[in-house]
Amino acid sequence: MFLGEDLLAWLVLAIGGALAVGTALALVRPPRRPDSGDLVRPPLTRSVIMILLGTVAAIWGLASLIR
Repeated sequence: MFLGEDLLAWLVLAIGGALAVGTALALVRPPRRPDSGDLVRPPLTRSVIMILLGTVAAIWGLASLIR
């Protein structure tokens, strides 16, 4: 199989981790000078939901690779 048998698990781990870490960093360090139309800070509720979804996906991908 192209790129290995565990391609889907690796992709879920990578995308979930990127979603969780990227959203957390946006909360911790918002842009200093937002461009026109950008928010000063990201919405907290949506950000927490995205962090949780990304964490669940990353754990799922990691568990699939370990099994």
